[in-house]
Amino acid sequence: MRAHAVARALALSLVMAVLGTAGCAGKNTTAAPSTASRTSTSTTPSTTSTGAQFDIGNTINYGSLGTTSSLDCGDGKSLNVGGSNNTLTVSGTCGTVSIGGADNKITIDKIDKHLNVVGLNNTITYKDGNPKVENLGSGNTINKVG
Repeated sequence: MRAHAVARALALSLVMAVLGTAGCAGKNTTAAPSTASRTSTSTTPSTTSTGAQFDIGNTINYGSLGTTSSLDCGDGKSLNVGGSNNTLTVSGTCGTVSIGGADNKITIDKIDKHLNVVGLNNTITYKDGNPKVENLGSGNTINKVG
């Protein structure tokens, strides 16, 4: 039970950090503009909506609720994901991937170093790489395919 509380606290902290900092991006000179393409927000449930993404150095930080999006790690960027009910497709080669939140479905081309999952009921699939996998959450499914 304590592990669930820790996982939820970590996931919430990541989401708050991502969403809170993204809202202040105009004042934060260290945040690089996002290069990922996004679709517009809509009230239709089946339409893709926009998530909060910002890059700091060689790390992509993404947080949202109920979005479908494509991200690109390029050649070795790290990726932090927070939020819930997101469907993400990640191209390129990620160095380290950290997943918080719940009920996310994430497909990644390649992970080089580490995959850290602290959230709940996430499904993570990666196609290539041999990362060190740490599943500190609960109910997560992690698969290598290909």
